[in-house]
Amino acid sequence: MPVTCLRKACVRPSEVAKIKIKINSQINSQINSQINSQINSHINSRGLAVLIFVIPTQRHFAYCRCSLPQTIGKPMENVIVITGGSRGIGAATALLAARQGYRICINYHADDQAAEAILSQVRALGAEAIAVRADVSVEDEIIQLFLRVDDELGPITALVNNAGTIGQQSRVEDMSEFRLLNVMKTNVVGPMLCAKHALLRMARRHGGQGGAIVNVSSVAARLGSPNEYVDYAASKGALDTFTIGLAKEVAGEGVRVNGVRPGYIHTGFHALSGDPDRVSKLEPGLPMGRGGHPEEVAEAILWLLSEKASYATGSFIDLGGGR
Repeated sequence: MPVTCLRKACVRPSEVAKIKIKINSQINSQINSQINSQINSHINSRGLAVLIFVIPTQRHFAYCRCSLPQTIGKPMENVIVITGGSRGIGAATALLAARQGYRICINYHADDQAAEAILSQVRALGAEAIAVRADVSVEDEIIQLFLRVDDELGPITALVNNAGTIGQQSRVEDMSEFRLLNVMKTNVVGPMLCAKHALLRMARRHGGQGGAIVNVSSVAARLGSPNEYVDYAASKGALDTFTIGLAKEVAGEGVRVNGVRPGYIHTGFHALSGDPDRVSKLEPGLPMGRGGHPEEVAEAILWLLSEKASYATGSFIDLGGGR
């Protein structure tokens, strides 16, 4: 788009005002013409036009969503993005969401086979679903993830920040900088970036219709995990603080933010810390005498996302068997 410059010399204030009005009128006319042209050429099967504008002074995309007349008056369908959705708690959440009628995006980091397996199970339950490979610690990949959801599932209404990582059991003096940065980027920065791009679509201030976010933390945030992985515990403590702060920040914009804090849950996650049988070995010492199951955590997550929890924000559900 041509840029018109105003020369300050020899131009009276009244003439400047007239020139500005004329320029604004021309710019608005050109923008409206381009938007109408893009809407007509980018309408998807659900009557939703997704427009992407690249702003030269910024690195990433600005997001604009325009609902078309044929969608007016129809109830908004629930669309959920689950990070780390190909295993454990994420997979259990995807299956339960399918039973509750969500359209589902299963995000995963690297295991194509596991993602395809859970995707097949979700679709077998009758849900519309996609699996998207993306590293949620990298914003460019998050952007592409959400654009896929926009195009194939529709406007997001729910985000589950479940993806996470952990290191081998060790004391702090044995932890490398690489390990610390990896844990913090995946467990803290990743959920914040995913929340950012969800809010650009859900928050009323951005033209959204509201929604809910659930961050998957850990009882380690309260207990500290000494002599094992205080870095992981610290990352989950940071996630809890983020949950509280963001909940207050967007409470008036139609978005609720809550967290769940699982304890010893029977999943493959503990293999990352070098102890795949950790839950079985430690569950006799738990107040309830057993470890938890990912389906139990999924139930709490879906409840927090539902209208049954409509007055809950900035809150946590501990699922540690009394620990």
